[in-house]
Amino acid sequence: MGARGTRARGASLTIAAAIAAVALALGLAACGDDTVGGGGNGEVTTAEAGNVTGNLTVSNWPGYIDPGENGTVAEFEDETGVNVDYIEDINDNEAFFGKLQPQLEQGQSGGRSIFVLTDWMAKQMYDLGYLQEIDHDDLPAVFENLAPTLRGPSFDPERKFSVPWQSGMTGIWVDTAKAPEIRSVNDLFDPRYKGKVTMLTEMRDTVPLVMKAAGVDPEEATNQDWFDAIDKIKSAADSGQIRRFPGNDYIVDLTAGNVVAAIGWSGDASLIENDNAEWRMPTQGCMLWSDNMVIPVGAPNTAAALGWMDFVYQPEVAADITEKVTYVSPVDGVRDLLANRDPQLAKDQLIFPTEEFQRNCSTQDSPPDIEPVNEAWQSVITG
Repeated sequence: MGARGTRARGASLTIAAAIAAVALALGLAACGDDTVGGGGNGEVTTAEAGNVTGNLTVSNWPGYIDPGENGTVAEFEDETGVNVDYIEDINDNEAFFGKLQPQLEQGQSGGRSIFVLTDWMAKQMYDLGYLQEIDHDDLPAVFENLAPTLRGPSFDPERKFSVPWQSGMTGIWVDTAKAPEIRSVNDLFDPRYKGKVTMLTEMRDTVPLVMKAAGVDPEEATNQDWFDAIDKIKSAADSGQIRRFPGNDYIVDLTAGNVVAAIGWSGDASLIENDNAEWRMPTQGCMLWSDNMVIPVGAPNTAAALGWMDFVYQPEVAADITEKVTYVSPVDGVRDLLANRDPQLAKDQLIFPTEEFQRNCSTQDSPPDIEPVNEAWQSVITG
């Protein structure tokens, strides 16, 4: 259904291997943290605006920005004088949360002023009191240019605490030289591919895709539907059918040629050094999601954090990011700009998907009773 071949732009196996070690980089010291509000105490604080100066630390996923001396970080530093420590240390939502929670519970952010988290994790952190709210008046470019479809999501209908970074789809990356026939998530359970398939650690990506392949609507699924899908995945893992459950480092196996297919995210072409790798829309549809910029409690420089958020919502800046990362931009006007730069890119269904292309896709959601389902899932991915 309108897939695209990989657009590797010089990403190397060295970069890919570094992503695999991302979890080890999460131990950033909390020195320099100024507590703004206590985590988990029910207090809600609003990020304070001011002069955009000083230092800014941003935690993001790998390969999620245009790098280099002409990239967005360098441009922001040149324009504001802010020194940015941009760290690609998020490999998996749960792992990142687990590392930071002890500090967040104490009202500290681990030295970071911005996290980039998937919808459900942003909501979870907010409900626990770990995130600050934002004043729309402090973000004029954001709320002028934010795409209408992202203005009132169910997890944050008033955009009180989250600003979309990028959106994307979860489907299947296929090595077309080895298994061109793979189109459905059901194909990943074919014994021919034993030991040559990976599925993401992210429960809300992997499990709903398996449910969809079985004819179950994830948005209407019962806890038993979730358990049934998890049982199927567990059996495949126990038999050796599934090679492993990676986070963003799933790209390592695709790059190295260790797998024929992987459940993965639509915009990761620039990270996968394999000319035969192609993201495919599963026969039964994909999962839709957004990753969001949020400001944690204890963020040491909220003025710079707000400045960064507003800066990347300038359409010209957002277009530079989109051109590199090839995810769905949340910023209005990006498509028009890219149509002049690269008309083919502006027609790419993975960057500017039509309703028809996404007609069978579902939004990410949690099971009705999360605890027992999450416990069952954790037992699968941890072996």
